[in-house]
Amino acid sequence: MLLHHVVGERSAADPDGVALVGPDGLPVTWRELAVRVGAVAAAVSAEVPAGGRVAAIGPNHAAWVDLYYGVPAAGRVLVPLNHRLAPAEWVSQIGRAGVSAVFGDGHYLAQLASAGVDEALLRPWPTPPTHSADPEGFSNEVSTDDPAWLLFTSGTTGTPKGAVLTHGSLLAAVAASAAARPVDPDDVYLFCFPLCHVAGYNVIHRHAHGRPVVLTERFEPVSFCDAVARHRVTSASLAATMLAALCDHIEATPSAVNRLSTLRLVAYGAAPMPPPLLHRAHRLLPHLDFTQGYGMTELSGNAVFLGVDAHREALANRDDALLGAAGHPAPGVEIRVASADTGFALPVGAVGEIEVRAGQVMAGYWQDPEATASTVRDGWLRTGDLGALNADGLLTVVDRSKDMIITGGENVASREVEDAVLATPGVGAVAVVGIPDPVWGENVCAVVVPRPGETVDAEEICGIVRRRLAGFKVPRHVVVVDELPVNAGGKVLKADLRAWLAAHPEVVGPRRST
Repeated sequence: MLLHHVVGERSAADPDGVALVGPDGLPVTWRELAVRVGAVAAAVSAEVPAGGRVAAIGPNHAAWVDLYYGVPAAGRVLVPLNHRLAPAEWVSQIGRAGVSAVFGDGHYLAQLASAGVDEALLRPWPTPPTHSADPEGFSNEVSTDDPAWLLFTSGTTGTPKGAVLTHGSLLAAVAASAAARPVDPDDVYLFCFPLCHVAGYNVIHRHAHGRPVVLTERFEPVSFCDAVARHRVTSASLAATMLAALCDHIEATPSAVNRLSTLRLVAYGAAPMPPPLLHRAHRLLPHLDFTQGYGMTELSGNAVFLGVDAHREALANRDDALLGAAGHPAPGVEIRVASADTGFALPVGAVGEIEVRAGQVMAGYWQDPEATASTVRDGWLRTGDLGALNADGLLTVVDRSKDMIITGGENVASREVEDAVLATPGVGAVAVVGIPDPVWGENVCAVVVPRPGETVDAEEICGIVRRRLAGFKVPRHVVVVDELPVNAGGKVLKADLRAWLAAHPEVVGPRRST
């Protein structure tokens, strides 16, 4: 099966059913989506050589979905560009991928032209046609092992690399989600993440079940509530920063809850969801269920899931250990915790690098055999995350290996400290990083964003952490900021944060005695 077969099958079975609602509120039927996909496939086949790369840039738009399916249907590779990056970064990725055409929003195309990209490559979003070639007609030229998307990684630990995702790897991720996170027969799904993110595979997941997807241009609490009410949305995906902002909105405007009455399920991923935030959301929206997916770009989506029942149990019993777990691997997914040095699997309970073997593992990094060989070892994807498995196979993610802080010879998991800091009243968001210290090697630094209209006190933060964690884990520095640097998926860019702290030592201040 190929990506565009998802649209072809639904168009044949339910041509007049709604497949998509764009940010403009206009519905697109399955028949119309099939026509649009076919038109994109025909256009790129005529303009781009077989196997060539076609980029897209701009905020969420219905045309993104046309390109999701249409570019791979033609045997070409879609390269989603993150519109939140700087023009120099877009130019670099366009050059590294050898892009032959760029579709997108006019504002961003103008920036690309100003940055030196050949204007002959730039094209506005595809215009919906009245008739088109059948996308199924391209199937004979494409196989499941062919690249479909080339997604540059978030760069949270260094320079972004281009992960090559195939038709087969993306559909394997869809199958994993379908098995672990079933789609209700009346589901209406709201997608708020940027479509340039790997989270966009969730669009294909819903389409594979014949369910409509509602798009918003970006996440904003008021428009989120409006979209849920208008389209009677039943499920949505949110990052931790989005859920926190929604909770802030509900506390400021309690009547907003009434507009969320049809919403039954919130799925989250991209970054850990702090247990205090889940308890807060459960208090404000007790009718909601939650489910988590753990994955990454190199896995074409999510591979490990903590389901609804586990969340219900953990919230009822205030079991934050369970609530903070990543979950169990989906059927067809193998997980192990291994020594980063030897690659040997570690015993139950031991902390090591999380490795995954499954059909959804990327084909490799674009034109980077060395990085591919170091990341995929004997079929196992080295995630760069540290975690542990219990006797029942439940995976808990401890931290990114690059984000582990070593102070005075002791290891400190930044996520553990972040969860403790978030228990402080008034704290809306936090990122914990290590900053250099000539004596201790590194010090724990908490960078805190207060909730709207509130203030935070460093002494109170440290006191709460001290009551929960060992003394060497208590922040030696507390920095208050208006916002944290995040990528398109809502994941904090800790490399950027560390660089900013290094460039602005005046905001850090002296080391605290705790």
